[in-house]
Amino acid sequence: MEKAIKMKSRELNLFYGNFQALYNINMDIEENRVTALIGPSGCGKSSFLRSLNRLNELIEGSRISGEVFLDDSAIYEKGINVVELRKKVGMVFQKPAVFPMSIYENVAYGPRIHGIKKRSELDEIVCRSLQSANLWDEVKDRLVAPANQMSGGQQQRLVIARVLAVQPEVILMDEPASALDPISTARLEELIAILKTRYTIVIVTHNMQQAARVSDYTGFFLHGCMLEFNRTEELFLNPRHNKTEDYITGRFG
Repeated sequence: MEKAIKMKSRELNLFYGNFQALYNINMDIEENRVTALIGPSGCGKSSFLRSLNRLNELIEGSRISGEVFLDDSAIYEKGINVVELRKKVGMVFQKPAVFPMSIYENVAYGPRIHGIKKRSELDEIVCRSLQSANLWDEVKDRLVAPANQMSGGQQQRLVIARVLAVQPEVILMDEPASALDPISTARLEELIAILKTRYTIVIVTHNMQQAARVSDYTGFFLHGCMLEFNRTEELFLNPRHNKTEDYITGRFG
């Protein structure tokens, strides 16, 4: 049964000054699915990911043409509240960027910014978010401890808890396991499988096996173009484009 389309891009072009990073990207991102973006370094995967919550605007000289939609709303329309957009479309980066504060305050930070001040409400959000990130049992007795004392894998799950605390609809992940050991990576992949029952996830990964394990759909990017997009199993077992096959079999990239 087909899912609803949660986000989509139409004829999306992205420029950094005179350099064109993306060319006419058309993609449908299904609700409650994991969509993986693969391709060699510098091919446009992360640029496309950042286009989904307008983070590219933080880079001087960037501009886009085309459209990106969240549900049926064009996110680049004038008057769109970008803070609200980034609450709905959260981001998990390659290196876990924990704030220099306690575990509790890291998770409570977003809800506080959005106006929640009552301690009992914050307690509930922190507990729920850490549980959803599969971290509660490991940290419930040391919520006041500095977040930077956690292991790398725990820090990445804390960052996910921080994103979940503001109740997003879409979670963007930019190589979230690249700095993690195999055990932490496996835990993160298990978490992604759980989270997709409630959220729509888009993940950039250089790890072909990871893309095959965690995603429902995969897009292959090369030189700023999306050469192929299909169900993950179909793309890996029966790629339509020779360059897709060359990449996933390790002939280049």
